[in-house]
Amino acid sequence: MGQTGCPNSRAKKANIVTHPETVLPDRIFEIGYAFWKSKALLSAVELGVFTALGDGPLDRVALFTRLGLNERSARDFLDALVALDLLDRDGQGRYANRPDCARYLDARKPTYIGGPLEQLNARLYQSWGGLTQALCTGLSPGGPLADGGYAALYADKSAFETFLRAMTGGSLMPAKKLAMTFPWHNYRTVIDVGTAQGCVPVEIARIHSHLSGGGFDLAVVEPAFSSYVREHGFSSRLRFHPGDFLNDDLPAADVLIMGRILHNWELTTKKRLLKKAYRVLPPCGALIAYDTLIDDQRRVRAHSLLASLNMLIETAGGFEYTEAECTSWMKEAGFRKIRIEPLGGAHTAVIGIK
Repeated sequence: MGQTGCPNSRAKKANIVTHPETVLPDRIFEIGYAFWKSKALLSAVELGVFTALGDGPLDRVALFTRLGLNERSARDFLDALVALDLLDRDGQGRYANRPDCARYLDARKPTYIGGPLEQLNARLYQSWGGLTQALCTGLSPGGPLADGGYAALYADKSAFETFLRAMTGGSLMPAKKLAMTFPWHNYRTVIDVGTAQGCVPVEIARIHSHLSGGGFDLAVVEPAFSSYVREHGFSSRLRFHPGDFLNDDLPAADVLIMGRILHNWELTTKKRLLKKAYRVLPPCGALIAYDTLIDDQRRVRAHSLLASLNMLIETAGGFEYTEAECTSWMKEAGFRKIRIEPLGGAHTAVIGIK
């Protein structure tokens, strides 16, 4: 029996090797053509498709007219969004938002997260055409952050506004998670470093009425911060602190947050920012640093690894990093009781206590 079983096993293995036609290329093509799906979504956000449908379903002609689409391919475009499960279409041919798009892609709602998609469409989609060059040279192909600062990006009013909305949209979900999971009852003040419009302190203040603090960013950001905070009703508890976190001292608070900050910089600057935070925190104060952290085995979180390539394209020396790497840098800066906190989606926080 044993002798008859072994050849069969070998034959099965041989079949896998000698009949490569059983291995299909579907997965390869799916990845290769993924940018078609991405660009359809990004154009839909740019055109305001989901906002146009925010008040209810519209038929094809009404939607064409509202969006200013040419008839030649607009039907294919809208039906592609249906096939991608971004829109619904009923038996009368009326289009409507899917529930997730209704909640997160209607620009009139406070849950809007289209800002990062706007930035992908306006800048990063084109920038990624330079990936091959960047991989060969190790240099950014020339994005607005390639000189190591934000001056070029902020000099362009449209790009500046898009960037701020992108920071808000990208920070909304991790901010909500932080507001729910971190032990804020142990602290009284919080400062969000590199705050942009102030989404993170607003979401935390929304749940924890005893907290005060605000955000720290370049002075040019103050009008956007003040407007956003006022719109959400927190002007009495959250204020703006102007400064440059690379060159100025950080404001004092019980908790400092560095969300999507460290990944922009080379290792020396990463470590310098962590040491700055440690110096200004009181005993038992906390630093929360979150980014799209790479898993320690570097094989699971594809999005985080691709995000690190985005740092190659976008910045002079930035890169994403692993949980273990950030933990070691925090220990080097002096932090103890370091723990990892998943924030949902692509973001993970490393929390250190002084």
